[in-house]
This record gives sequence, structure tokens and C-alpha cells, in this order.
Amino acid sequence: MSSPSAALLYPDSSARTRLLETPFSADFTPGARAAIATCLRVEPTEKVTLICDRATIEIAASLASELSANGCRWNAYVLEDLAPRPLTDMPAEILDDMETSDVSIFAVQVQRNELGSRMQMTEVVNRRRMRHAHMVNITPQIMCEGMRADYDRVDRLSQKVIEKARRARFIRATTAAGTDIRAEMNPDYKWLKTSGIISPDKWGNLPGGEIFTAPGEVNGTFVVDGVVGDFLCAQYGLLEASPLTIEIRGNRIVSCSSKNRQLQQDFEAYTHTDENSDRVGEFAIGTNIGVERVIGNILQDEKFPGIHIAFGNPYGEHTGAPWHSSTHIDVVGLRFNIWIEDEFVMREGKFLIEP
Repeated sequence: MSSPSAALLYPDSSARTRLLETPFSADFTPGARAAIATCLRVEPTEKVTLICDRATIEIAASLASELSANGCRWNAYVLEDLAPRPLTDMPAEILDDMETSDVSIFAVQVQRNELGSRMQMTEVVNRRRMRHAHMVNITPQIMCEGMRADYDRVDRLSQKVIEKARRARFIRATTAAGTDIRAEMNPDYKWLKTSGIISPDKWGNLPGGEIFTAPGEVNGTFVVDGVVGDFLCAQYGLLEASPLTIEIRGNRIVSCSSKNRQLQQDFEAYTHTDENSDRVGEFAIGTNIGVERVIGNILQDEKFPGIHIAFGNPYGEHTGAPWHSSTHIDVVGLRFNIWIEDEFVMREGKFLIEP
């Protein structure tokens, strides 16, 4: 019996060929190898769906090189080959391929109003319990910084922190910039660890390094002197010179202010998209001790050691929170002091817990 043709094994062979023929910086290789071998732990017997776009073609090429060396089956897709951007829906070819894959990787520079298409993709991931690496807005800088972390060490630290958080009734955090928040925990909501070691229980962002939950209730002042998320991150970058101050009462935004009035207006508009867009849906502690500074990219910056919260979607399929939002926007602060109940676990951005 003859072997199956490449066209049958790899229906997207043109994209595969393009990635394997695309030159990329050797500096990407350690991060790509960490993604495939350490974070996703791809086995040669498995099948992988690799999704990229034209902006990330060189990074995707480094991932493709590692997949090829691994010996697993993999299909690749370049979004612009399949649909106009911004995406209104994830292309059916990609979703169909994911139905037969064990692992998926989404390494794409996302555009405004594409969250719905990403939710279509993660619905397949969640339903099939795939190991999924979400590399949204991945850049060469991140491949050479956050993706080079010692993820086994990050995982050990994350495990120690989450064990404390799961027992806590509340967490308090302050910063010299003016943050002073208290998060009451809901025992019915789950804490999750996305340390970079990705399992079928929860897909993870790469670079990894955080623990998170949907809080019971957050109250206080959060000064965003790091970055804001989604498309606003690329637009406004680092905020230390013009922070955004958010007042939270009963888990809802009651006011926000900034010297940058356009940032304030855009953030207010985003967090009033639907009835829960202004509701704290995520409370998280960044644990990637390989990340030394914020860089103006939420994919890496939310892993920076400290607190970040997000307004909107609480990832209820994982946390157990029973409400929903069509939006999700993270806000990151700097140099936190953190108490898990009465235990002082971070001083001015440095963990007091050994990994």
C-alpha cells in the first residue's frame, strides 16, 4: 500500500511550505523551543494546528521549525490567506482542523473587534480539552525576553502562590503610586494557574506566568501605571507618565481619570460596551520572574510580577463565575506590595517567596 500523499496528510501544505522556507532570527529559537518542548510538551505522536498572520510569519516560522524537528503532524494557517481582517469569524478551515488536533497555537497580531473570532477558537479548545498556546500580539522582543524564562521555576513559584491564594478569604494590594485595593474571594470560584506549563485543564497565554480567579468583590483604587490591554495597549503603550486611576466599588468601575483624556475616554467607552464590561472579571497575580520590566505589550506585561485585574469576561467556563461579558480588558500596575490575608508575599514588586 502506498503512503498517503502530502496533500492528504497536510491539506494546508502551501502554508507549511511557506513557513518552513521563511528565514527567521536565530534569537527566536530558544523561545520557540520552550513553547513546543517545555510549555506545550508536544509529543511526536500528536497533531498540532499552528495559526499565524502575515505580521507574525517569522515567529511562526521558528515555531514551525521546532514542530518539524519534533516529528509530529502539524497544519499551518495564515489568517489573511483565508479571510479579510479584522476577522468577523474564525475561518472554518481552522476550526475544522482543530477538531482533529491535540494542540493548537495562535500566534497573531490581533486587530480591533476580533475578540468574537478568538472566542470561537477557544470554544473548540475548551470543549475538546486541547493544550492551547495563546500568543496574542507576540513580538520579536517577547520571543527574546518572556519566552526565555525558566518555566519550570516559574511553575514552582506559581504553585506556591496559588496554594496560599486558594485558602485566602481576601487579598490586599498597595503601591506607592496610589493603588489600594482589597479583593474578597468567592469560595465557589476557582483559582487557575497559567504558569507557562500548559495542560488540558486550561489553555494558557505564552509567555506564561500568572495565577487568576474571578473575585467575589473588589473595592478600592487601582492606579494603572503599567499598561492597559486589548487594542488600547498598542495605542497608548506605557502609562507611568500619565497613569489611569480607576475607582472600584462593589466590583464595578465608578469613575476613572487620567491626564490623557483620550485614554480615559477610550477606556470608559470600552468598559461600557455591555452590562458587565465594567465589572471586575479577573483578579490575577503575575508570576513570571523572568520578566524584569513592562514593555507596552499586554501579552508579556500581565505576567510581570504584581497584580493585574481585568474588567469584563470572567472566563466562567474555568473560574465558575456565572455571568458573562463580550469584552475583557486587563490593567497592569507596577511595584506592588501584596498581602494574602495577613501574609506579606510581595514587597515593591519582589516576591518574598522562594520558587
